[in-house]
Amino acid sequence: MDFKLSEGEKKLLLGTARETITAVLEKRKPVYKSPTDTLKENCGAFVTLHKKGSLRGCIGYLTGVKPLFDTIKDMASSSAFNDPRFHPVELDEIKDITIEISVLSPMEKIDSIEDLIPGKHGLYLKKGYSSGTLLPQVAIEQGWDRETFIRYTCTKAGLPTDAYLDSETELYIYSAVVFSE
Repeated sequence: MDFKLSEGEKKLLLGTARETITAVLEKRKPVYKSPTDTLKENCGAFVTLHKKGSLRGCIGYLTGVKPLFDTIKDMASSSAFNDPRFHPVELDEIKDITIEISVLSPMEKIDSIEDLIPGKHGLYLKKGYSSGTLLPQVAIEQGWDRETFIRYTCTKAGLPTDAYLDSETELYIYSAVVFSE
């Protein structure tokens, strides 16, 4: 992945995500710093929230549908308030939440699971109307090998754990620039 972010840009994106969530909770208009030209490029990204080390929300765009700066604002809000796995974040818990951002490279279709390197690649799996993804860092965080990572991605897509073996299942890999508070 050739896409690079400076430390200042990473800090700006993390601050933008936190400001988005905090402004909603405090019922006020958010105040943002101006994005750099790099942050105006269309790019896929996920915003992940952790509360005391446990997942508290994670939503993102796999592809660049809008400028990265705007994607981070949208995904921070969605992760905090619209992740169907969790109740919306409340004001009294924001102090316990840490924010992680994953900026994604373009996806590359693969024909063999041997092309997937756990920890380096995220996986997007699609069969019919079902699809699911797991970010690259999940394999490391969970201590999963390639097959375990793929099986969990199948489960996340609502498919049997061996769906990746079906010739109708499409597999895509991507990398990510991952940073957190």
